[in-house]
This record gives sequence, C-alpha cells and structure tokens, in this order.
Amino acid sequence: MTSPHPLWAAPFRGPLPVNATVTIPGSKSVTNRALILAAQATSPSIIRKPLISRDSELMSAGLVAMGVAIENGSNASGDFWRVTPGKLAGPASIDVGNAGTVMRFLPPLAALAHGDISFDGDPRSYERPLGPVIKALEDLGIEIEHDGRYSLPLVMKSKGSIPGGALTIDASASSQFLSALLLVGPSMSNGITVKHSGGTLPSMPHIEMTVQMLRDFGAKVTVDSAAQTWRVEPGELHGVDLIIEPDLSNAAPFISLAMVCGGSITITDWPEKTTQPGDQLREIFAAMGSTVEFVEGGLKVTGGAKIHGIDIDLHDVGELTPSIAALAALADSPSHLRGIGHLRLHETDRLAALTREINAIGGSVTEEETALHVNPQPLHAGVFHTYDDHRLATAGAVIGLIVEGIEVENIATTRKTLTDFPGLWKSLLH
Repeated sequence: MTSPHPLWAAPFRGPLPVNATVTIPGSKSVTNRALILAAQATSPSIIRKPLISRDSELMSAGLVAMGVAIENGSNASGDFWRVTPGKLAGPASIDVGNAGTVMRFLPPLAALAHGDISFDGDPRSYERPLGPVIKALEDLGIEIEHDGRYSLPLVMKSKGSIPGGALTIDASASSQFLSALLLVGPSMSNGITVKHSGGTLPSMPHIEMTVQMLRDFGAKVTVDSAAQTWRVEPGELHGVDLIIEPDLSNAAPFISLAMVCGGSITITDWPEKTTQPGDQLREIFAAMGSTVEFVEGGLKVTGGAKIHGIDIDLHDVGELTPSIAALAALADSPSHLRGIGHLRLHETDRLAALTREINAIGGSVTEEETALHVNPQPLHAGVFHTYDDHRLATAGAVIGLIVEGIEVENIATTRKTLTDFPGLWKSLLH
C-alpha cells in the first residue's frame, strides 16, 4: 500500500524502564459539548484548559461562522476560551473535517439559526452515519437539503427555532445521535423527549457525560433508563466557568509506555470521579498486569513483568480498543475484544484496520463482525498504516516501543485530539 503521507520512525526503546509524569491535554468530548452548551447560554462562559486540536478548532470555527464569539486567553493557570453567545445566523459554511462531534452536534444547533447553514467535510465524513440526526430534525419540522442521501454534504434551511417534542430514534450506531439532540433540547420551544429504539446503545458513559453537562449549565434533564428515554425541559442555560478534564482516552498510549517498557507513568490531574469512558483504563490495564494507584497529583501506572491477555466487552469504551489491541499483540496470552462492531463506522473501520496492520507485521488477529481475537506472535519491522485515524497512529507508536523498525504512516493525524503527540511521545523516551 502506497501513501501520500510521510512515514514517522516510531521511537524504539526496548525493555528499558520509564519513569515519567505526563500532562494530557483536555478532553475532546467535554470541550466540544461545552462549546455547544455555551453557545446557547444567556451569558458568557469561560472554558479553561480546553483541548486545542483539529476537532475542537473545527467546532469553534463552526460556531464563530454562525455568530458566536470565542476569544482566546491565557493566564497563570493556563489557556482559556471566553465564549460569548450571539444571535445565530446564516449564510454560513461549516467544515466538519472527520469529526463525529462536529458533524453530529452542530446541525441541531444550526437549526436554531436564521438562514442557510451548509455542512461539508473530509471524504470519509460522507461515509459516516448521520441519518438518525437528519431524520430526527426533519421529524421536528426542520428543512434540510441532502439529496436523499441522509449524509454529508447538506444544507440546513434554518428558520430560527425548533419546536421540539417527542422523538424515537435508533442511536445504536453512535451515542452521538442521542447527545446531539439532547444538547439543544433546552433551546427547543417545547424541549425534547427522546426514546432510543434499536440495538444496545454504545458508549453509555458519553450519554451520561451529556446529561451531567446539561445540568451543569442549568438544564433540567430527566432520565428513564428502563424505558431508554431522556427528557430535556425548555429553559435558559447560564454561562459557566469550567475547567476541562484531561482526555482520559488519550492517556491510553502513554500509560502503555510503562506496560511495554516497564517502570511507571504518572498521569497528572486524573479525576477521582468522572463521566469519561477512559476512566475504565484503570481496571482494564490492571487486569492486563499493571499496578494502578492514585498518588498525589495524579494516577500512577506501574508495568508488571508481563502484559496479560484479556477477554473483555468494550462496547461502552470502544475508543480504547486500538490501544488495548496493541498491548494484546504484545501480551503473554490471547485476548478477545468483544462488543465493538460500531467501531467499523468510526474514522475508519477500526476492526479491519487493526487486523490488517497488526497481521502485516507478523501478528495473528482474526476479526468477527463485532470482535477481535488477538493471538500474540513475534512481530517485525514494517509500515503501520493509519487510514487518517488518530488512534491507529498511537497504536502503531505503542508497538514501535518494543518492535524495532516500525514506521507509522501519517502520524500528523494524531492532531485530531492531541496538539503534538510526536513531540510529547519523544520527550518521555529520553
């Protein structure tokens, strides 16, 4: 496979223990939800330690295009954004890149604007599911031009309001479909009641994050878990002063340093209570042989003598799969990663991509529709392709720690959620 992107020689360390402390940038999921909510508030918000990455910049640019003011600031405590709501209006053109939160969260907000709002993105964004959001908005009376594709590109023919009401959607392909509607529920004339009807909801922690953040901005939300129904009352949101938590999912490759090479890694400011799915790394990596403990200032992970295989359902934490698969390929026993069929609809088909790339360097991975089975084998040098997927890139970097000669294609794709992954990675290996 040829690639137009340069190859990055993954730093090789071998079994030389590390002892480092890492500060992980802010959570993409929290940052982009905060921006959507702040845009609807009746007063400005201060978002502290936001994630500065391609996805958050695309979200910010989309909001600014519709009339929201976002000012950058910095003080002794770090960077912050001041978000001042404005009257949402078109015409505007919004680039979603390949960011799921942008392509799914912004169209419902754009329906509150006056005028036409056009959405377009990277070629892969045309293939990612968006139909349930489009159909839900049309059911609520919003006119959308999409040529019958129910995908990008599209034009919102916005009239300045959303009536709201009761909806039934199938969010089994992505929890973002549900979050997208709930996040603008307070601004709908009648609020919104959404019932999920379909297969098991993926990434429930992300839905819990949406609910908690709505409440933090002053919304009234009622959840009926048994009926899989969520109700958001109409009402004003108020501006907040919010510190964005570190992105715990992005911590996975950095924790892996200690598991692959030995030694310990401390992640600063790891919250003791959080709705982020990445918090489950503590239990998962402990089960794979590391020692995990809260220490002053963060979470410390110490590698064990070996990496153990694991049999686990990752349905709720699918975004962790590439890092876990990389470790599984280096483990002392087979692993079975289950419940992850929805990952075929992410930045790339992650199950097919992980199978192809690990096997290309000597691994033995077999895929099923919703699972990966990893039988560890000796690995060798080679090119690890990323398919413009940031989590494939970091998985290749993890394998390259202990397998000399791994070259990661398009490491720059990590900028989707990390400002400078190559620089931060190399700084920990000196």
